[in-house]
Amino acid sequence: MDRRTVLRVGVLGAGTATFAGALWQQAFAAVAQPGPSPYGALLAADANGIHLPAGFTSRVIARSGQNVPGTSYAWHRAPDGGACFRSGTGWIYVSNSEIPVAGGASAIRFTADGSIASAYRILGGTNVNCAGGATPWGTWLSCEEVPLGRVFETWPDGSRQAEERTRMGRFTHEAAACDPDRRVVYLTEDESDGCFYRFVPDTWGDLRTGTLQVLCGPTDQVAGPVTWRDVPDRDGIPVPTRLQVSAAKHFNGGEGCWYDRGTCWFTTKGDNRVWAYDAVNQRIDLAYDDNLVPAGTAPLTGVDNITGTSGGDLYVAEDGGNMEINVITPAGVVAPILRIAGQNSSEITGPAFSPDGRRLYFSSQRGTSGASAGSGGITYEVTGPFRA
Repeated sequence: MDRRTVLRVGVLGAGTATFAGALWQQAFAAVAQPGPSPYGALLAADANGIHLPAGFTSRVIARSGQNVPGTSYAWHRAPDGGACFRSGTGWIYVSNSEIPVAGGASAIRFTADGSIASAYRILGGTNVNCAGGATPWGTWLSCEEVPLGRVFETWPDGSRQAEERTRMGRFTHEAAACDPDRRVVYLTEDESDGCFYRFVPDTWGDLRTGTLQVLCGPTDQVAGPVTWRDVPDRDGIPVPTRLQVSAAKHFNGGEGCWYDRGTCWFTTKGDNRVWAYDAVNQRIDLAYDDNLVPAGTAPLTGVDNITGTSGGDLYVAEDGGNMEINVITPAGVVAPILRIAGQNSSEITGPAFSPDGRRLYFSSQRGTSGASAGSGGITYEVTGPFRA
């Protein structure tokens, strides 16, 4: 049997809906399959080159190297991971800059009607800031995607200087997701033999001290129980953190990470998978794998950043592929919600919803230019009847 057949038999035979007490039980009955989008088919590209369903509209809110409209702030290059935060009657969208040495993160503040009020930098002088995650106390964790990379805690409103959080481990950081129920922060690692970690702070809400742990289980396991073990040396010198615990489970290129009601969803780009970690029962399973759909029908490839909604929908951005964001519904259907035309040398980054759920923000990291330095980056907003 080929890999596709072996995986299908192994996963479906394991019974993927056996979890209890987590969002998984309310969601996918099996690995997600292609199907009709809850929003309908994508229409022809609009004036911004975005294919959207009926009832949705797009606008460009920033371009790399150009002033954000209505401000004197030049938007950063290579926009990557992002998130939205409430701010008075409006909100703030933060975005990382995935460039060497002069990376960091910037923010755009919106008024209640969606108008841009200001734009500014919240982190500078850091290295290849890829993804990260929002905290329940309203800060943004910006992660460096380099060996011995660091996590920086930033304040979206710019009220405080960013602070380094090296107790969270020094490795090729990608994304972070906070679990307020177990009071831990999950972390992905972008290496072909990367690991999945959690940081257990000594005091919830204070990330200055705590313990770094790594998820353990057979590397070829796609469903079943897992455990956590302490990482002996979180600084990763001279032995990288992913190689310090022999029982650590390795993942092929960890990317986005999203926590919701007992489940942490994370993606791996090397094998085009979306994983589900059941934090209640400490088990893992697959939510999506492009090798577990009929050959030639996979709508989602190059899986990367991920976000979700209160209703249980997941939104997964593509790094490459055909430049789509796909929705994975609780019914286990995966389908495109948007596509960017004419930017096949780019990737989609930073998907995040405004607090009211009516606006989706994301970027094309290299835009139409495809320039490796990200000088052509474009950040978009899509408005429409998104499901709650």
